[in-house]
Amino acid sequence: MSLGTLCGLALALFLVRPAAGQSLAELQTHFDRENNSVHKARLLEKLGDAQFEVTRQASKAGDHATVALTFEKYRDNARAALQLLKKQHPDAERQSNGYRQLQFHVRRAIREVDESLLMAADEFKPPLQLVRADLIRMDDEMIMLLFPGHPQKPAKTPSPTEKQL
Repeated sequence: MSLGTLCGLALALFLVRPAAGQSLAELQTHFDRENNSVHKARLLEKLGDAQFEVTRQASKAGDHATVALTFEKYRDNARAALQLLKKQHPDAERQSNGYRQLQFHVRRAIREVDESLLMAADEFKPPLQLVRADLIRMDDEMIMLLFPGHPQKPAKTPSPTEKQL
């Protein structure tokens, strides 16, 4: 990774100011220090929105390295929030609050990554595809935690011709 890419990412982290007036770096610090899993999941919404804005700006500027690094950081943050939720609230079906917020935002992140994949240079597609796959796995895991005992894939229903046989 070039020095220019790192400087661009650092500049983007400090210049982006979300609606609440906090910079991306301040939101990241607050997220990293948060010990309450539900609050951490809610903070990820603000932090993730700021990260998505960084990726949009970087994508417009053609800085695909910053896009990939920012999505990788989002994935790591989502993973940290999910691990803390599972530790503090192992019964997601009964204590679903943080899980729902996290699951909705991870779904949004998958769409954001999909959009970035369309515009990314070929050398940046594999890291984005890995991030996308990780986010999909987290989303699937949260669905299974929120709705245990429900089959993940619907059972195949026989066609009318199979019923007659």
